[in-house]
Amino acid sequence: MTLEEKIMEDLKVAMKAQDKASMRGLRAVKSALLLLKTDGSGNEITPEREIQLLQKLVKQRRESIAIFEKENRTDLAEVEKEEVAVIEKYLPEALSAEDLEKFIQALILSSGASSVKDMGKVIGLASKELAGKADGRAISDMVKKCLAAL
Repeated sequence: MTLEEKIMEDLKVAMKAQDKASMRGLRAVKSALLLLKTDGSGNEITPEREIQLLQKLVKQRRESIAIFEKENRTDLAEVEKEEVAVIEKYLPEALSAEDLEKFIQALILSSGASSVKDMGKVIGLASKELAGKADGRAISDMVKKCLAAL
């Protein structure tokens, strides 16, 4: 079952249950998938692109939450938090900090990286292998920490 099919099924369930938060989040994902399909690039929608799309949606909402909280608009921040919770259900489970550190250390050993100068190479490899399991900032911070410890 593709992500689009899962979203459609879950949207039907949310509509029957009149779950407004789920409906908002699922409609946002459905809309983003539709835009991705019709963007004219001709690229097929792979599971990797779906994960990137979901991560982008979550990131946008987290940025909005930060802005709303800064402006003391907790009502709007709460709406965004509900949507983040719905969208995150469709992302793969994130790695814990310990697991991420172990993975990065193993990657540094296997790639032969020896200093902070190799940071770009390690981040590129890690980002490719950890797509959807860790966000870019967490990967970057962990690579920097591990390379600095060498």
